[in-house]
Amino acid sequence: MLTLRRADDRGHTGEGWLDSYHTFSFGAYYDPQQMGMSNLRVINDDTVAPGKGFAEHGHSDMEIVSYVLDGALEHKDSLGNGSVIRSGDVQRMSAGSGVTHSEYNHSRVEPVHFLQIWLQPNTFGMAPGYEQKHFPIDDRQGRWVLLVSPDGRDGSITSQQDAMISGALLGPGEILEYRFGVDREGYLHLARGQLQVGSITLRPGDGLQARSHDLLTLKGIEGAEILLFDLP
Repeated sequence: MLTLRRADDRGHTGEGWLDSYHTFSFGAYYDPQQMGMSNLRVINDDTVAPGKGFAEHGHSDMEIVSYVLDGALEHKDSLGNGSVIRSGDVQRMSAGSGVTHSEYNHSRVEPVHFLQIWLQPNTFGMAPGYEQKHFPIDDRQGRWVLLVSPDGRDGSITSQQDAMISGALLGPGEILEYRFGVDREGYLHLARGQLQVGSITLRPGDGLQARSHDLLTLKGIEGAEILLFDLP
């Protein structure tokens, strides 16, 4: 079964410096029908004004993945990591037993647009960890590239959860399939562009739940940038 989640139906937080859309319940936005899917708990679509950002704050027992679409995001944490994340970069921070971090727009001129993704880990109370890697955008044209996995297969980032995140780009008329394994389900998030899945047309920010649906057939309409979550 495929269930469409329209971008306009997401929760929204507007703070002046922050424009954030929440696929699932988050912060002040609460919908008991939208509490996540499997171990996927958060997809926040954030745009942060130049020079602004999230001051130092804490997390625990969550796998936090940052995926930058436009601009540059500056990250610092209590593990001693400091980096700037740009388009094509994927960062995973395992909060584990506890970590603090901050995230700011690295630019004083341009906004930064990124996705913040939270996955519930398989094991709680583990030592915090961090990993960041660049995945060239062009490598994803017309094909799936595995970005995050439990075991780091195919050059992906490792994470303490039983979920895989893959990315792809599809131009007009390009077709790509994804087959789920036994006892797996999925969530597709369209970051930008337009995409056809069966009779369903997706636009930027739209999502699609796939339950008891072993094969997805995707057709690009216009510059589609796709993230697909393969979940237990």
